[in-house]
Amino acid sequence: MLLDAPRRPLREAEIERPDPGRGQVLIRVRACAVCRTDLHIADGELPDPKLPLILGHEIAGTIDALGPEVSRFRAGDRVGVPWLGWTCGRCEYCANGRENLCGEARFTGYQIDGGYAAHTVADARFVFPIPDGYDELHAAPLLCAGLIGYRSLAACGDAEKIGIYGFGAAAHLIAQVIRHRGRRLFAFTRPGDTAAQVFAGELGAEWAGDSDRAPPELLDAAIILAPVGALIPIALRAVRRGGTVVCGGIHMSDIPSFPYRDLWGERTIRSVANLTRADGETFLPLAAEIPIETHVQEYALEDANRALSDLRAGRVEGAAVLAIG
Repeated sequence: MLLDAPRRPLREAEIERPDPGRGQVLIRVRACAVCRTDLHIADGELPDPKLPLILGHEIAGTIDALGPEVSRFRAGDRVGVPWLGWTCGRCEYCANGRENLCGEARFTGYQIDGGYAAHTVADARFVFPIPDGYDELHAAPLLCAGLIGYRSLAACGDAEKIGIYGFGAAAHLIAQVIRHRGRRLFAFTRPGDTAAQVFAGELGAEWAGDSDRAPPELLDAAIILAPVGALIPIALRAVRRGGTVVCGGIHMSDIPSFPYRDLWGERTIRSVANLTRADGETFLPLAAEIPIETHVQEYALEDANRALSDLRAGRVEGAAVLAIG
């Protein structure tokens, strides 16, 4: 499925199967989750994508072929491909473990063709083995929703009372980590979305309510996963002094002004940018150990436009995933 230009529907296309180059692997795609970042690209909210573009950066499949100088994998291995697809390996950020901030980084399904296709190629350095216990359909959401949620949770430090604003794909995965670690979870959803609030309760939230409501007690930290800048002042008022508000998305609408007193008291606002390979190497085994259950809403590849539309309208519980091949 090709994106020819922002704000246009994806179209089906027959293109030549790619060959893996030096350091790359050819992957037969079995599943690709549909991420809100895909929406931001398709809707023109993220600038300068490669065009035409194959969207998709939560890819799960099997290796069909290896390019020169690949020794990590063998044909037939089950692997996943995340958002971070390439970094320079030379800059100060790459040198000190913060490759997610590399100024030359390239991203899957944005500057590199992604997984809304039967095959894709990927840099073998940025490919992860799929943990045992997951089929490809249920592994795919771990590759971004899970990883970004995990990195956002890490930014909360040792917080015990954690609120999540926007209870979608990432939230339903990281909620399970929060409860596994014995922390307390509070869920905030679109106003009136009682189905999402019930879903959050089933995943261990001790309180779930509309995003414009105050929680029953002050939080230690809040994670904002909805791309809504107006939630930042709301979340600041929901955290205690010394608390942290973490913005987990790659795109967010403008943040409205708010009084300094809402930030005062050593409250912190911070963003999470992308992911590192170390995140994947830590999170994916943890997901299998817990184990995290991924709730998926399955679509055929040719229904990718419908999946994007459902995600845009808030009609997906858990993660939307394209089943391919």
